[in-house]
Amino acid sequence: MRHQNVMKNQVLIRCHHAVIIILRNSFCLLFPCSGIHVDSPPIMPTLITSYAHGTSSTSLCHTTVAETLQRTVERFPDREAVAFLKDGIRKTFAQFQEDVDQAAAGLLALGLKRGDRLGMWGPNLYEWVLFQFATARAGIILVSVNPAYRLKEVEFALKKVGCKAVVCPTQFATQKYCDMLREICPEIESSTPGAIKSARLPDLRTVIVLDSRQPGMFHMEDVMQAGGSQHKQEIQDLQKKLSFDDPINIQFTSGTTGAPKGATLTHHNIVNNAYFIGRRMGYNWKPHTRICLPVPLYHCFGSVGGGMCMAVHGTSLVFPSPGYNPKANIAALESERCTVIYGTPTMYVDMVNLPDLDKYDLSSVESGEKIGYGTTENSPVTFCASPLDNMERKSETVGYIVDHLEAKVVDPVTGEIVPLGMIGEIMIRGFCVMLEYWGDDAKTAECMTKDRWYKTGYLRIEGRIKDMIIRGGENIYPAEIEQFLHTHPKVIEAQVVGVTDERMGEEICACIKLTDGQDCTEEEIKDFCKNNIAHFKIPRYVLFVTSYPLTVTGKKGATQEDPPLNL
Repeated sequence: MRHQNVMKNQVLIRCHHAVIIILRNSFCLLFPCSGIHVDSPPIMPTLITSYAHGTSSTSLCHTTVAETLQRTVERFPDREAVAFLKDGIRKTFAQFQEDVDQAAAGLLALGLKRGDRLGMWGPNLYEWVLFQFATARAGIILVSVNPAYRLKEVEFALKKVGCKAVVCPTQFATQKYCDMLREICPEIESSTPGAIKSARLPDLRTVIVLDSRQPGMFHMEDVMQAGGSQHKQEIQDLQKKLSFDDPINIQFTSGTTGAPKGATLTHHNIVNNAYFIGRRMGYNWKPHTRICLPVPLYHCFGSVGGGMCMAVHGTSLVFPSPGYNPKANIAALESERCTVIYGTPTMYVDMVNLPDLDKYDLSSVESGEKIGYGTTENSPVTFCASPLDNMERKSETVGYIVDHLEAKVVDPVTGEIVPLGMIGEIMIRGFCVMLEYWGDDAKTAECMTKDRWYKTGYLRIEGRIKDMIIRGGENIYPAEIEQFLHTHPKVIEAQVVGVTDERMGEEICACIKLTDGQDCTEEEIKDFCKNNIAHFKIPRYVLFVTSYPLTVTGKKGATQEDPPLNL
């Protein structure tokens, strides 16, 4: 037995494998194998089974998104909140809050109300972050729509969650957003703005275009000018009615059976995830963190790790470009004196391989964020490294469990916790777990137990239970692509698999069986995909086959133990 002073009026006593904490005149017995004290990086956690709890002395936040931003505005009114370099937009926290209030009032004036869904469809623009917080202030649920979505995908997403409004630019790169909306809803052309009645999207009433005036659609200026003092007072009164348990964001995850699912996140989910991840990164004590943010805002990494960390911790966000541009990222690090850069492994590979990297002054950069693990359904991060971790931990692990969360590794068949060192499915419970898949009770029940354990479908680092390809940081489910390929008139069957790739991690390979008597080319398949599915889902390789390998049980495809193909 040994004694150790932990803090004033607290003594920690370790006795064999039990831990007793004595607080003044009370005590509690904590068994080993349950808690990893995460106030600082664990040195040698004493777990004896595959269950861990992130024991923390830091309380959970109990504020809404809007309340969280307001508190930070009061602390740092003149600090820069966001900088969008390509568009020359810079806002202090006070200026940003003013825009948020005006946009929120404008949305009410245009007829949206608490609980309505608004789809944000576009690249990393100022208006994306603006509507992220304006919708939260108005109690409207923001739907993060992948800017690469094509016709079938965006129609499915908007209809699935019943979007009443869509916000988008006219176009970006090859994506012609307004044209696609008109193709899905030809009624827009002859509609009064705010009074769209569409056969294919029956809930849609309003389209807001950021950069041009289009028939049947509002312009962004209309939103910012619509809200008067009455609407601003409505917004103010509404704050007393909003709850941190309300749903506030829907993020689509690819579906194992072909259809994306809308992970529904609450204020409590995303505020606390940003709070504890920011603390893990040191944002709460570092003097002023400036984050270079090249990752997309439609993804949890950008919207929670970026936008919400800005609102919670007062970090400044620097957006190098609307779309991915490795040279712009490096230039922003130098010109903006960024201290942190976010990115996926592929992004870092591209940046360090730039031929003129040496000419940039990157002395301000302290760290890059990519060492972590999570899922969209967990809002998103559940394990994260600390800047204080040694190189071995940073390079060989995904960090340690986040404060207040529980994790266990179970046998996916029996559901029993496996012994330490054994492979099984990771399950997560705690403040981070989503509310539900929007409008899909069956899928929600499949991935979440009655006692709120979320089934990640992941094994340790050895593999995945769910059939999934990770391409450049994008999670891609083969079933979704296979289902689409089956609509090609010449295709009788398709199997999609992952192929190892040095830069992207994995690439997509489609193994296609044609209808008897048909001829087809790789280009024909890719062209078929281009107008209908997002570019990152288009197969890099197309192979035409006459049959598929069988598993020992007679099923088509590779077994879970098989590694990805190596072409």
